[in-house]
Amino acid sequence: MINAERLWDRLMQLGKIGRQEVGGGVKRLSFTAEERAAKDLVAGFMREVGLTVREDEAGNLIGRKEGRNPAAPVVLVGSHIDSVPHGGDFDGPLGVLAGVEALQTMQEQGIETDHPIEVIAFTDEEGTRFGFGMIGSRAIAGRLKPEDLQARDKDGITIAEAMRQSGLDPEQIGNAVRKPGSVKAYLELHIEQGKVLESRELAVGVVSGIAGPIWVKFTLEGEAGHAGTTPMTIRRDALAAAAEIMLCIEREASRTGSTVGTIGKLQAFPGGVNVIPGRVEFTLDLRDVDEAVRDEVEERIMRDASVICERRGIRLQVENMQRVAPVRCSREVQEAIQEACEAEGLPVFTLPSGAGHDGMQLVDLCPVGMMFARSKDGISHNPAEYTSKEDCAKSADVLYRTILTLATEQS
Repeated sequence: MINAERLWDRLMQLGKIGRQEVGGGVKRLSFTAEERAAKDLVAGFMREVGLTVREDEAGNLIGRKEGRNPAAPVVLVGSHIDSVPHGGDFDGPLGVLAGVEALQTMQEQGIETDHPIEVIAFTDEEGTRFGFGMIGSRAIAGRLKPEDLQARDKDGITIAEAMRQSGLDPEQIGNAVRKPGSVKAYLELHIEQGKVLESRELAVGVVSGIAGPIWVKFTLEGEAGHAGTTPMTIRRDALAAAAEIMLCIEREASRTGSTVGTIGKLQAFPGGVNVIPGRVEFTLDLRDVDEAVRDEVEERIMRDASVICERRGIRLQVENMQRVAPVRCSREVQEAIQEACEAEGLPVFTLPSGAGHDGMQLVDLCPVGMMFARSKDGISHNPAEYTSKEDCAKSADVLYRTILTLATEQS
């Protein structure tokens, strides 16, 4: 149905931009020359299709195909083209370029839809440069606050300053907000970034929901001391207490079958081989697609952490860094994806997304849906990230059919 060779060729062309000579992979951070080059390339693909191309006040790249009723709510399709350092060729670009390919197939077949369709490449989904992601989708949803633009990169440049350097006016970012009722649905194709589909020998999956993360920073204050002269019975070892809390986190997250908990950063101070750690800092990333389940796990962890620290004579401080509500994907969009899978002769399989995506920001604006394409070995954010040409094509065919369903008046 779609042109598999053309889609693959465009993925490979985009993958050349920001290619890292040392370490491999690509690096396309927001508001950089590499991102600009990637946007220009994708904009060129959009113009080949005959789409009307523009960038909004947040830097989102948008290609529009008119419908029979230009005033009807738009069907929004897309993903992102920024990357993490040493990232892969498929995380984000597959969703954008498959959207472009779907509209090109419609154009070649002379297919018109009732609703307009827009393919969008969101600004800075990854959040790598500023530690604050999903800038473009937050802007569209009206969730981007002026103070958010003061987040800084490692060189001290704020988002607002980077926008100005890229020719954007941060004072106008409110104009990127979409009005209520202006978007019929948002649809995204993304690589799974996990092994579930591969383990079941499936090319495509229907996403049921997107897990919401809680990010917490723990600081434990004990007492540093000499490793050789301080008896075990009188130590206030902050690292030993942290280790016990980490085991508690693993135990509690494992109990539900759906929750995941990760200690991503850990620092012990003062850091000497022969010094008992007097202070420890570590982070927790806790996720579940069910907010009540996630919050119950968090409550148990915090209760046990307090007990552990009190017993060990450790002062505990907990800082909430981020709390994002999980998102349930729209039943309407899920059903449209399922019907498309059946039409393509593919099994219907539903699974949650453990990773965050732009659709999380749009859930109050419109119905949101996602589909996954199989990832080889579940690897992502890595030069070895790979989705086969065949799976890219199969998932793009499902995307094409789903767009047609959503963009018809009777749907």
